[in-house]
Amino acid sequence: MSAEVTSVASGEQPGTMTVNVPLKTQLFRFICTGVVGLVPDFGSTYLLSLVGLSHAGSKTVGFILGTLTAYFINRRWTFQAAPSRKRFVATMCSYLLTYLVQLGLFLVCIHWLEDHGFSDFWTQATSFVIAQGTATVLNFIIQRWVIFRVI
Repeated sequence: MSAEVTSVASGEQPGTMTVNVPLKTQLFRFICTGVVGLVPDFGSTYLLSLVGLSHAGSKTVGFILGTLTAYFINRRWTFQAAPSRKRFVATMCSYLLTYLVQLGLFLVCIHWLEDHGFSDFWTQATSFVIAQGTATVLNFIIQRWVIFRVI
């Protein structure tokens, strides 16, 4: 798998290089990273709800843990971008947007599935998958074409 080295991307230190990774490779890596990020995200979301934290509270903690895991893996492996404070802040703003979308979907799905008699585990798991899937697509689009674009 060859990667083309290009000029310095916006917001990076002079002398650093950004690697232009093919779209299919980025998408594959992004999905793999998302699977890794699911462990702290869903694991803490489910465990914290078992100990009595609200659905919104437990999802928030899980999202933060999964987000930080995914950001550092995506920056280094998926998009192969140099560290940048500007990029980190932009990514966290993007994650805030996707968090709001994700939390809204998660809570709507939780209530809808509870009303239809699903068990607590399946209610949370199904709601998590729907919300996470939507947020993942949105997040990839923002990161690929805005935050980690090669200029």
